[in-house]
Amino acid sequence: MVWNSTLQLDYSCAEGTQRDHASTDSPSRTLVHFAHTGPLRVLKSLYPEGDGICHNVLVHPPGGLVSGDALHIAVAVASSAHAVISTPGATRFYKAKDSTLALAQQHVRLQVAADARLEWVPLEGIAFAGCNAQSTLEMQIAPGGQMIGWDVLTLGLPAANQPFDDVGLPTPSRFAQRIRWAGHWDERALICGDDARLMQSPMGLNGHRSMGTLWFASGTAIAPPQRDALADMLRASWAVASDLAPDAAVCGCTWLSPHLMVLRVLGPVAEPVMQRLQRSWALLRPAVWGLEARAPRIWVV
Repeated sequence: MVWNSTLQLDYSCAEGTQRDHASTDSPSRTLVHFAHTGPLRVLKSLYPEGDGICHNVLVHPPGGLVSGDALHIAVAVASSAHAVISTPGATRFYKAKDSTLALAQQHVRLQVAADARLEWVPLEGIAFAGCNAQSTLEMQIAPGGQMIGWDVLTLGLPAANQPFDDVGLPTPSRFAQRIRWAGHWDERALICGDDARLMQSPMGLNGHRSMGTLWFASGTAIAPPQRDALADMLRASWAVASDLAPDAAVCGCTWLSPHLMVLRVLGPVAEPVMQRLQRSWALLRPAVWGLEARAPRIWVV
């Protein structure tokens, strides 16, 4: 049985209100209207930070994707609205069926209007050994709009003796990925389990099997002093993260343009990568928006 699911989330400010980003007492309320087909859906809206910021958790009861499955997620955040979107567990891309090479696919489209904010912070994806999968994420951000988002991928289940790069598989594991913001960023990757140079080389993954990409994207250019301050703040935080093993995660960040900062993390498994991203999010949120770094409850369940 093939699961094809779509979910459309439309966020807006309550009629007659307008967010004042400089005030924590703004009467505005971010509302969400959603429509879905298939099992993919959103749980109830939560407001742990007040009416202005709507938190949602996306759930997919089947728990993963196999050959032929496709998830389509579309998010639109209207002017003055602020949405935080996460997931309760990993998105799993399972081993492809022996009889077909059909893809398991996830497509995400994120649109942020002027004076709107979006935080796209799902838990990791897991590419199982023998999978044939594709993940695509596209962004559109209007001038004045901003987004903090991330994408995390773990290859295989090494602890369960199911490595992504198992050369004994009938069909090599394959995961294709694309992240795109037209005019600013277009990144494509193809990870094949039988590509030993990519998987093991210091110029590739260097033996790591979990990778994370975090971005801060602004429809309006960020001034050079603020760009430097944000990057320096993140780099300094890695140097004092003494509770993590020094080799647990490898980090780096850069501004690809005055509109876009990208942070990279590599680690042996998902946990240290997620920890680095969550800590970086906790620094960015107050630095760029003046908001308390109140983590979504689903991160600690």
